[in-house]
Amino acid sequence: MTTAQALYQDLLRLDQRSYKAYKAIEGRYRFRDFWLMVDHVQGDPFAAPSRLRIQIPQATAGFPQALYQTRSREIALRDYLNRQFGQVAAQMAAKRGSGNSGLIAIARPTQQVLERTAVWIDDQQLEVRFTVGLPARGRTILGRQAAELLCEDLPAIVNQALLYKALDPKAIQQHVETVEDADWLRQQLAGQGLVAFIPDGAILPRSSGVDESPLRESVVPFMSPASLRVEFERPNQGKISGMGIPAGVTLIVGGGYHGKSTLLEAISLGVYNHIPDDGREQIVTEATAVKIRAEDGRSIVGVDISPFINHLPQGRSTIHFSSQNASGSTSQAANIMEALEIGAKVLLIDEDTSATNFMIRDRRMQALIAKDKEPITPILEL
Repeated sequence: MTTAQALYQDLLRLDQRSYKAYKAIEGRYRFRDFWLMVDHVQGDPFAAPSRLRIQIPQATAGFPQALYQTRSREIALRDYLNRQFGQVAAQMAAKRGSGNSGLIAIARPTQQVLERTAVWIDDQQLEVRFTVGLPARGRTILGRQAAELLCEDLPAIVNQALLYKALDPKAIQQHVETVEDADWLRQQLAGQGLVAFIPDGAILPRSSGVDESPLRESVVPFMSPASLRVEFERPNQGKISGMGIPAGVTLIVGGGYHGKSTLLEAISLGVYNHIPDDGREQIVTEATAVKIRAEDGRSIVGVDISPFINHLPQGRSTIHFSSQNASGSTSQAANIMEALEIGAKVLLIDEDTSATNFMIRDRRMQALIAKDKEPITPILEL
């Protein structure tokens, strides 16, 4: 059995050697509280980082079974641990200086709670998969820094981020219950004849176009109109009220900069769960909903767009249409047909990202060009 101490000594012996000599440390090592698996070592300091895993026996990790007993809770707990590992690892990396040497990284989470393979948990163990930039100066091994990284920093990360006794039980419980309640709400939509639900008090605006965190200043919480207000009794967090969007055609109207696109974006992302305090954590949408947009230049292969596009020049068929450089209207038609083909029950369309001639033909255009001469059938005329 190879121990942490043996790994430490091996790394010291590799100091100042060629970077490829790091390959010698691939294998399995026993630490006090966990196993470390070095699955793949990068062949060059500028290549993709090395891939490692940590396995912690559940007797050591200590997470109550109730936190992962259902599929929803399991995904939420794995997401929480992913975030904790990433935060602590980032602090360690900052302490070690710039560049990729000494970098410990895991799948970067977003505001959404997504199932990832970076963290797994069951009754036997907790497994975490991550990457490490093994330290180097140029293409020369820095063995002492590598030994400190793997044999000192990693155990510190485990102790701070992956043991239940070191974490905040209330924060974990809130994370798990928030996700479970959102999944429950999403399951109630069809029975209520709804396709989406936006709770009262939700914070829809984001900090910026490149920052998904909620806007904190000068923000107006969402409030449902009385005509569309519905209530649910969640399994964990109790009663919640808000706007239920019924199945059918719903049009969001208003002046510029009044939040139409923000609301539609929040609805489109409601197919995913969100972290607590995101502002959108209880906004839920029918799981098959797809946001449709025009995509100039996209490729189309073998799609039936005949409901929208027909009578093309040279008698080209649109029943099995292909193009390497589709126009806005053609691409939007293909996006709709592809979404329907994979089972989408809800289509979300924003005027700002649509092809105008695909959406509508006004009376003047209809007078200028006869219907049988226009290849595009606008969606409003179907």
